[in-house]
Amino acid sequence: MNDSIALFDRKAVRRQRGRAAENISAHDFLYKDVASRLADRLQDINRQFETVLDIGGGHGAVELAHAPKTYITGDLSETLLKALDRSRVLVMDEEFLPFSENSLDLVISCLALHWANDLPGALVQICRALKPDGLFLAAVLGGDTLIELRRVFLEAEAETTGGTSPRTSPVVEIADTGTLLQRAGFALPVVDTDILTVTYSDVFALMRDLRGMGATNALAARNRYFLRRDTLFAAAKRYEELYTDADGRISATFQIIWLTGWAPSGSQQQPLRPGSASIRLADALEGNEKVVEKKARPERNA
Repeated sequence: MNDSIALFDRKAVRRQRGRAAENISAHDFLYKDVASRLADRLQDINRQFETVLDIGGGHGAVELAHAPKTYITGDLSETLLKALDRSRVLVMDEEFLPFSENSLDLVISCLALHWANDLPGALVQICRALKPDGLFLAAVLGGDTLIELRRVFLEAEAETTGGTSPRTSPVVEIADTGTLLQRAGFALPVVDTDILTVTYSDVFALMRDLRGMGATNALAARNRYFLRRDTLFAAAKRYEELYTDADGRISATFQIIWLTGWAPSGSQQQPLRPGSASIRLADALEGNEKVVEKKARPERNA
């Protein structure tokens, strides 16, 4: 990969994750919430997975209901892995998986793959590493994540400096993910999303959580200078004006995109040809078609 066109500064990602190891248990609520949902999804699948790889699992939040024979926790940060109480850990870059073809039964990832510069390439490698009919299940941050914080920083910086610079990292767009799974070679790809709304006392508490979980700005093109004090306080004021709820707390959005795919196998059920269905799903269920958006609204005491 050509570093000159890299979107993310991978050294910064590693450094931020390593720094989070100091006190991650005080800021890992998002990892724990998403990891719990990931474990619930796996319980719905009637399958025992013997060899499992957890990509970016240095936060230690993922706990599977059924312990596999081999569970490997991989992470970009050696510092984060050293603080983790796991028997098999591996310092690894999710863009360069050190696994042979057809060697894994299950690959999971909880909020790590959106930091990849080459996500399509990473997905291809994951698909190759899975055994036939092996499962890939991952949660990544979607495009609506921290939409409030992005807006107030852009407006505050334009007001105080007359220009703007990226202050939050871009994340995955849900419209692209299904195509990425198909192009990577996965069979039966499924993409869906959760919206998690978290409330904070103020924007500074939100920023402490982001730093504590190793999720601050890692853009290669980010401004390397410290944020100006007047810009920071203008952003905080703007956040309160726009996003304070009835309890006097600000809201922050986290969009979780779920990626599910299976390594191809001749034993898998094949999808019907487009247009071959003879009955509408709503008619079969004797109900009306509707779109449901999952929402949660936890409160942070920070």
